[in-house]
Amino acid sequence: MSEQVIVDAVVTHSEKKSPLGPGFNRLTEQIYLQEAPSSATPLSPSDPTTILLYGWGDARPKHLAKYVDGYRALFPAAKFVVVLCPILRCLYQTLEARSKAMTPVISACFGSLESADRKSVESSSNNRILVQVMSNTGGMYFAATLNAYRKRFGDAFPHHMLVADSTPGSTSFLQNAGPWSRAMAIGAPGWLPLPFMVTQALACFFLAALHGFGWLIGASSAAAYSVAAVNNDELCQKSARRLYMYSKEDDIIYWEDIEKHAAQARQKGYVVDLDMFEGTPHVGHMRQHPEQYWGAVKKTWTEAIVGL
Repeated sequence: MSEQVIVDAVVTHSEKKSPLGPGFNRLTEQIYLQEAPSSATPLSPSDPTTILLYGWGDARPKHLAKYVDGYRALFPAAKFVVVLCPILRCLYQTLEARSKAMTPVISACFGSLESADRKSVESSSNNRILVQVMSNTGGMYFAATLNAYRKRFGDAFPHHMLVADSTPGSTSFLQNAGPWSRAMAIGAPGWLPLPFMVTQALACFFLAALHGFGWLIGASSAAAYSVAAVNNDELCQKSARRLYMYSKEDDIIYWEDIEKHAAQARQKGYVVDLDMFEGTPHVGHMRQHPEQYWGAVKKTWTEAIVGL
């Protein structure tokens, strides 16, 4: 076997293990870690050391990789933790199961949970974390991470900035049955090759059944828990600055619901920035307006770490 064939085989094997691209190590089926490049130096001593990215529901890794590239251009010396967020799994899992699945995120950010304690985490002044959450499904897994951290350390998850891209929306089933089923249908063709309308109808039926079962047993939905958790200072640190990115053209998460959540956050004492985009679809703001998008991220981060 020639050297070139061997190299090609190694590259192919690596790509299968790291769908986000070179340098990412698979921690679980959902969670991937890329350590900071050893040769990179921060553009600023106050740049984030860790960027934690929760994708939208059923987002393809190659699309999330574009956000990694954007953040890498802004903050070349950051470590990345990327969470893939499958919609179906999120909806049928209990909060306990989702939280357990997110514990490797905490280890990736702060070190081994066996050796870490709350004081060591809090005293790590060099650990500056920027969190980005995309769509409601990303928000559900972030909320599960918040819950897992509080159960382990008894405190709110420490971070310096939260970017909420196209999230959070309303938790009303009747209002959201159409948009949610559409979001599920968009991500389904890869494993359910049916006409879009049929797929959406099946998704709507599944959501209705899940909602009905939850109502019967008195369980809170994953969406309801996540929307409340982000504005709960026992779970989500109040000192972290927050940036909402959204548009009026989003047909899955309505802009009124995002502004309502931002207003509630302000009332609770969170520092909030809002950036509205023109003519962009759900989680499409960065793709259509990259300069506005990354400019807003950089500006809010700079304001978040003033006096750090």
